[in-house]
Amino acid sequence: MRWLRHALMIVALLSPACAWAVQPDEVLSDPALETRARVLSKELRCLVCQNQSIDDSAAPLARDLRVLVRERLTGGDSDQQVLDYLVARYGEFVLLKPRFAWHTALLWLGPPGVLIGGGLVLLLTAWRRRRPEASPAGREVEVLTPAEEARLAGLMQSGQAGDR
Repeated sequence: MRWLRHALMIVALLSPACAWAVQPDEVLSDPALETRARVLSKELRCLVCQNQSIDDSAAPLARDLRVLVRERLTGGDSDQQVLDYLVARYGEFVLLKPRFAWHTALLWLGPPGVLIGGGLVLLLTAWRRRRPEASPAGREVEVLTPAEEARLAGLMQSGQAGDR
């Protein structure tokens, strides 16, 4: 039984702190507004942690942002208005998933472009290796005329006679 208690303590200590990020005093009494606030909080970056949403972060600034989101929602703002307000105040960095725009095009199109480019290079390399008529230098192999073949045979025979 003692091992079970130790195992439970280890699990409790290693479990993410995000379960305790949203404090009970932040929760709105209206379940619909609270659901909207939680959805929005998962889309917003904690400016301290930077790789967590404000919904998952226990940082004081994340708490302030969660409270601000809830204040804006109770004030009658739509979800988009809340996001626009926070972007205007903190910049697009506050969004965990940046909007697609001309200045974020490289962020969105870069990885698929690199993947497609790499696939094309692999296909081109495989295609070049499969061509049987290509010489090692990449040029077409020329066929000798009968006169050239006879001259080559004569040169080879004379070369063999000189080797003896």
